[in-house]
Amino acid sequence: MHGYFQLVTTPKGTGIRVFAPTDGDEPLNVNDVRDYLEDKKIEYDVVVINDAVAKASEDVVMFSEAQILPEREYIKLDVSKDRMQVTAVFFPPTEGGELLTEKEVMDTLNYRKFIYGIQTDNIHKFFEHREYCKKMVICQGREVVQGKNAYVEYHFNTNLRARPTLREDGSVDYFHLNLINNVNEGDLLATLHPEVPGQPGKNVHGEDIKPASVKSDFIKYGKNTIISEDKLTLTAETSGHVVLKDGKVTVSNVLTLENVDVSTGNIDYEGSVEVKGIVASNFSVKAGGNIVVKGIVEDATLEAGSDIILECGVKAGGNIISGGNVVTKFVENATITAKGSITSESILHSKVSSGTEISVSGKRGFIAGGRVCASDCITAKVLGSDMGANTIVEVGADPDIKIRLKELQKNIALAQKNIESIKPTIDGFTKMLKSGAKFAPSQVANVKKLVELNKTLNESIQKDSQEYSELMEKLSDAKDASVIVEGTAYPGTTVNIGELSMIVKKPIKYSKFVVKDGDVRLAPI
Repeated sequence: MHGYFQLVTTPKGTGIRVFAPTDGDEPLNVNDVRDYLEDKKIEYDVVVINDAVAKASEDVVMFSEAQILPEREYIKLDVSKDRMQVTAVFFPPTEGGELLTEKEVMDTLNYRKFIYGIQTDNIHKFFEHREYCKKMVICQGREVVQGKNAYVEYHFNTNLRARPTLREDGSVDYFHLNLINNVNEGDLLATLHPEVPGQPGKNVHGEDIKPASVKSDFIKYGKNTIISEDKLTLTAETSGHVVLKDGKVTVSNVLTLENVDVSTGNIDYEGSVEVKGIVASNFSVKAGGNIVVKGIVEDATLEAGSDIILECGVKAGGNIISGGNVVTKFVENATITAKGSITSESILHSKVSSGTEISVSGKRGFIAGGRVCASDCITAKVLGSDMGANTIVEVGADPDIKIRLKELQKNIALAQKNIESIKPTIDGFTKMLKSGAKFAPSQVANVKKLVELNKTLNESIQKDSQEYSELMEKLSDAKDASVIVEGTAYPGTTVNIGELSMIVKKPIKYSKFVVKDGDVRLAPI
């Protein structure tokens, strides 16, 4: 039995009797007594009440000379902030006072509009065995069950990055890069897990609580794949290399050539291309998948949808464009642009740009001359040269992002200007239409076109604004970019991080260039 109290009225005034708990239950909380007296507007002496509750002797302790009218048995209801639960505390009547009936309690709940999840068993239990000053749940809502968004599970590595192995002699092993997702015919490539709708809840007032909406999804697939009839699984139609590009799963075959020269002409292939020899000057190789060249790339152009691996390197005039990663032995007077990482043993007088990171390692590991840019990080043994080669290394946001931001700003401004120019016409027409004016069919048609244009412009602004916000978020990540020098950075080297810059004045060894306190500073590796 929970500890409780009872008011007693005597000729001398009003007193309180406090009952100690039994069977290890909780003692009476003095706040329950004070709340009850304040609810009933009964004056009391705080010290006397506190002492009486603390002693719990069952002897009547007088706390007021005033005689109160007999109080009936009392129920106090408390509803949670989310309206999902109602708790009740029953208080005994004044000694000799009237008891509540179960019907009165039910009527009270109904009057307070607590109509759902009534715990009738708990109410019955109280009236069968009254326990006072003990909190119990009297109404319980039904919790909402949130659903799950649909998602596609890919059964292959979707985020391949070039991680060549350094041999003991300092050379780089270009044959174990983990860049190829080999699959066999019939292999499972992707599984769609459909959305699971949520289940609505209901609060104690009987009001429905809707679960959050769930998003659907589907498997996007390309060539050499088979989607099941129920659209839930995707398998390989043929053996080859599986890639995920622009959210679409495709399996590509590999075209193998001895050389790319006058005997082959330019190559334009949807799959991957492997060249056992060289790519001669003035020729080009375009592949939807990977490009692997075992010989030298001369003054040629290579463009791949995925990774490019050059086991030797690229010479003067070479232009390399990769939708994935680039791994090459050396880069000399060439241009490389990659959405992924770039790995090389040396970069000399070249223009190199990576959407993620650039690593120049191996025996030499130098970047000398030219401009080398990466979104996240550039790591090299040597930056610049003791001959004072003009070397610029830059990390931060992808340069393409800055260009796109300017385009979006221009598009949004132009759309807003057009909206402002047609707004007076639409508003004036609407106002005159409400006043009862009549218009020719041609006038109505022209205004309808303006209304449709206004809608299209607003949708364009919303779409461009969302892309602008996403790109700005990426741009803000520039503060975490860094340049790491594992050997020496020579004077004359320029290090740019985002919009900040530092020119190396004296040799710097074993350091990391980072942004700190609004400037480019050095930090230990």
